[in-house]
Amino acid sequence: MTPEGKVKKQVKKILDDLGAYHFSPMTAGFGRSGVPDIIVCYKGCFIGIECKAGNNEPTLLQKHNMKQIIAQKGLAIVVNEGNIEELLAMLKELE
Repeated sequence: MTPEGKVKKQVKKILDDLGAYHFSPMTAGFGRSGVPDIIVCYKGCFIGIECKAGNNEPTLLQKHNMKQIIAQKGLAIVVNEGNIEELLAMLKELE
């Protein structure tokens, strides 16, 4: 499993433990590029989660998509191994 795959697995476990609705969109073929890795609906809030390994940064297109989510009053976060607790804190604030 890739380092990014490990981050995605941790994020999905957190979401499953909280009972959040989530899915990972496919961007190949007919999908839309730049969409966050994990799309979530939790406590009535739309959330886009971009998973990265280490110091990797989102692409310009990924950042653009995250800004669009925030502009529509959704939440968007970049998660890596070092800030998984920030995601958990953000989700707990919605409770």
